[in-house]
Amino acid sequence: MVQEKKLVDEVSGWLRIYDDGSVDRTWTGPDQFKFMAEPVPPHEQFINGVATRDVTTNSGLRIRLYVPEKTPEDGDKLPILLHFQGGGFCISEPDWFMYHETYSRFCRSTRSIILSPFLRRAPEHRLPAAMDDGFDTLLWVQSVAQAGSHEPWLEQHGDFNRVFLIGDSSGGNIVHEVAARAGSVDLNPVRLAGGIPVHPGFVRSSRSRSEMEMPQSPFLTLDMLDKFLSLALPVGCTKDHPFTCPMGEAAPPLEGMKLPPILLCVAEMDLVRDTEMEYYEAMKKANKDVELFISKGMTHSFYLNKVAVDLDPNVGAQMEAFIRRVKEFIDKH
Repeated sequence: MVQEKKLVDEVSGWLRIYDDGSVDRTWTGPDQFKFMAEPVPPHEQFINGVATRDVTTNSGLRIRLYVPEKTPEDGDKLPILLHFQGGGFCISEPDWFMYHETYSRFCRSTRSIILSPFLRRAPEHRLPAAMDDGFDTLLWVQSVAQAGSHEPWLEQHGDFNRVFLIGDSSGGNIVHEVAARAGSVDLNPVRLAGGIPVHPGFVRSSRSRSEMEMPQSPFLTLDMLDKFLSLALPVGCTKDHPFTCPMGEAAPPLEGMKLPPILLCVAEMDLVRDTEMEYYEAMKKANKDVELFISKGMTHSFYLNKVAVDLDPNVGAQMEAFIRRVKEFIDKH
């Protein structure tokens, strides 16, 4: 007789874990949001001004590329953005509809080539797996720049002197970690020009005021925050770990790090706003080149919610302002 597997843990609509160790990421939340987590196949012809394709590196890492259709105003070479997806290190993929839509728009608006690796996910692969994948993506870009790896879209159109890291939510944590690692290696001929953590999951063990007072949203509840991080952090570690609290006492001092210029993007109504601001203050205190952009009245990862972006003029306007600010930062560096 086949024994039925038992559910041992779940995270609101997103994730179920069974006693045999298997993980089910089928969306079980409201039906009207299901389409946002559906995979979009790559298309090498230009659709709405963007072409996409998936490549696999020698180490087996799969990466989705977005390239904008060239316009007469574009220079010979376009900046390169390495994007790390959010999802508490446990869910989401770069080919999800919500990422495909957001990064197609980013690609068009910022005139950049975007690379988004399919990061390994917890609990099957606890941290530092996703951090390692993020750093390996940067090393792969270096290999293409040195002609050790072959990727025609990057070789023809990419400006290896202007490589940026960008990531939302837990992907913002990866931006900081990859930037820190990059500071201690020779990336020549690649220049890491900047890092853009967007609503990063910087937290600590003790609850912040914003965690207690801010509204929970479909993209971030306290249950998601606590459970995802307990599944993702190395066994036995708390949220004070440097991966989630780079401004804390357990983390290497920011003063000693060689970091590129950073644009920290914060949502005013984010549950983790206060701890993100602690990171900002710690970076300033360490004399790092850090700028702050706040999306007024917005919650965590608001711009990924295509329904709200399309239907709510205020959310749409905040999305535009956010992309504009990122473009300014890219153009400046």
